Order: sequence, then C-alpha cells, then structure tokens
Amino acid sequence: MTALLFVHAFPLDGSMWELQVAALREEVDTVLAPSLPGFGGTPVPAGQPSLDDYADALAGSLDAAKAERAVVVGLSMGGYVAFAFWRRHRARVAGLLLADTRAEADDEPARERRAKLADLVRERGTRALLLQPPPWVRDGSEQWGRVRQIVGRQPAEAIAQASLAMAARQDARELLAGIDVPVAVVVGSDDRITPPQMSRTMTDGIREATLTVVPRAGHLANLDAPDDFGRAVRDLVRRVGGQG
Repeated sequence: MTALLFVHAFPLDGSMWELQVAALREEVDTVLAPSLPGFGGTPVPAGQPSLDDYADALAGSLDAAKAERAVVVGLSMGGYVAFAFWRRHRARVAGLLLADTRAEADDEPARERRAKLADLVRERGTRALLLQPPPWVRDGSEQWGRVRQIVGRQPAEAIAQASLAMAARQDARELLAGIDVPVAVVVGSDDRITPPQMSRTMTDGIREATLTVVPRAGHLANLDAPDDFGRAVRDLVRRVGGQG
C-alpha cells in the first residue's frame, strides 16, 4: 500500500496540513501528517535529535499505518527531512514533493543563526518567536494568526533541537542525480527564505522533476495557496500511479 506522507515545516506541527489532508483523504487510501518528535504533543527527545532521527520516526509512522511506501511531501524543514528519508529509506519512497526548501546545507553564518535561535527559545521560551511575523510568513498574509497559534503550542526545547538539527544537516545536492522516482518541486513566488531560484536548481538536478511556482504565496505555500498546492500534490500522485 502506498501512502501520502506530509512532513511539516519548522517550527510548526502536522496540523499545518489539515486542509490538504481533508481535501485528499477521499482520493488516497492512506494520508498521514505526523508531527516530528517533540512537536504536536509528541514526546520531546531526551537528547539532541538529527534529521535522520526525524526520518526514522516517519518510517515508524508508515509502519504503524501498515504502508510499505509513500509519496513524501516535505515543506521547508520537511523537505530537509524528506532528503534524509530518501537517504535512509529509499525503497519506501514512491515519489517526492519538495516544497519551499533547498538541497544546499547551511553555510557557517546560517548555522550560527540557528544556534542563536536555539539559545533564544531556551532562554525566553516559544513566545520569543511570536512577537511579530517572521520572514517565513508572507507580507500581508492572512495566515499569521493561524501560524502563530500553531507555533505557540510547540515546546521551546523541541524548537531548539530542530533548529540545531537543521544546522547540522548534510548537503543533499549529491543526491539529486540519483533520485529516480517522480518528483514535484513547488515554491511560492514570494518565498524569501528559499526563493524560486533554489527550486530551479533542484529541478534541474533531478531527472524526473517538475517545477511549480505558486503565485502570491510565500514560504508556507500550502497555507497561502491551498488550492494550487493541492493540485500539485494530486498531479504528483497521478504520476506515481501511472508508473504502477
């Protein structure tokens, strides 16, 4: 059985996918949107997790659902975890949708910023992220209230751990040429964090990749433009089904 597996962004949880799950539940037998360890009420890891640990947790979600393979949809941090999942559980990937993400690892300044963010939330709590809309929320977006609510219920320690896990992630560019399943790359036209050019780089490097630039959407394209995002997911599911 092939599932549809959504992997959430930082520092949100699986509930960010509720519109997509509701829209696709009748079209796909198994739709999963788990929260990564520490998020969405799941236990916070006792030690510092890696993105590989997050990927292994996703494999456990597939096991629990008795799903052998999945079309993996990862947005932002979820895209980084999707690459880790491909690296560790390649045989279980039927297709990939990489949204508002990138293959490049962080450079040193970016790693330092993530470390400072981890220190900030450990010192001041999650509320330190909620004082004003961050750059990953599109200017003028109506979604800030909802995003603020989701972020506000995440433990500070889970956010700190995820920030450090992203800082330590492997560069995924060497994986691109070897990805041999259908791939959709999706990016908001107004994404300031991982702008469309980064998505074009991924698309050019993957043999079976298509690129969708979603108009009037920022870094959280599934929230800013759920209909356009849903169409991209459906198109990929059809491509995967057509190979079966």
